[in-house]
Amino acid sequence: MTAWLNRGLTAEGRRPVSKHTVHRLMGELGMNGLVRGRKTRTTVPGGKDARRAGDLLNRQFGAPQPNHAWVTDFTYVPTWSGFVYVALAIDLYSRAIVGWSASTIKDVAFVEDCLGMALWRRDQAGRPVPAGMIHHSDAGSQYTSIRFTDTLALEGLVASIGSVGDAYDNAAAETVMGLFKNEAVAAGSPFRDGPLRQLADVERLTTDYVHWYNHARLHGELDYVTPEEYEQAYYAAAPDPPPGESSYRKTA
Repeated sequence: MTAWLNRGLTAEGRRPVSKHTVHRLMGELGMNGLVRGRKTRTTVPGGKDARRAGDLLNRQFGAPQPNHAWVTDFTYVPTWSGFVYVALAIDLYSRAIVGWSASTIKDVAFVEDCLGMALWRRDQAGRPVPAGMIHHSDAGSQYTSIRFTDTLALEGLVASIGSVGDAYDNAAAETVMGLFKNEAVAAGSPFRDGPLRQLADVERLTTDYVHWYNHARLHGELDYVTPEEYEQAYYAAAPDPPPGESSYRKTA
């Protein structure tokens, strides 16, 4: 909140305020930070016969450039008609949400849709994903399935899977999931214009939240700029690629 206020004050040529002043004013207005609730289990470990990739990140949740490594996970959203599951794919360099999907069934097609959207959005933005990019997830049955493993290979991506029952191995994705649940789904969220009745309501909410998260939300890990601004700064400073054969994925 302090960073957000000072960003606006500086743009207006006014003096910044201290975090102590912001804390006092928030208290006077009855405002406080969000508290995350207990997490409901959504991950079902893959069977013993599932093809498990190794953990290539080893809890190192940073990246030297965009599209070096993505992390992904999914969570549930209660609606009047039952649970809707939402999957997110996050770039570790900028923490941008690069893709998402929503479904009433948490099957392999559901997580494949999230991956497909992420790859498509990166291509449309002129930031295509290189061959060999790391795709990291937990050990859920959807991600360890033969079908999804083959999908990653066909897309030229490298699978990385955290250990079973260890949330820290996918902590970066779970952090963004927690933000989504608290900032978008929780009662009183500005992204909700009423009760969540069905899948379409969750899809609309997620679309609005992802746009705000990427283009307006300030991130402490990014020196209080947005994910989009952080990536734009990288590409503005990045040297032109050397001539020769492209290392980017072959798209249809």
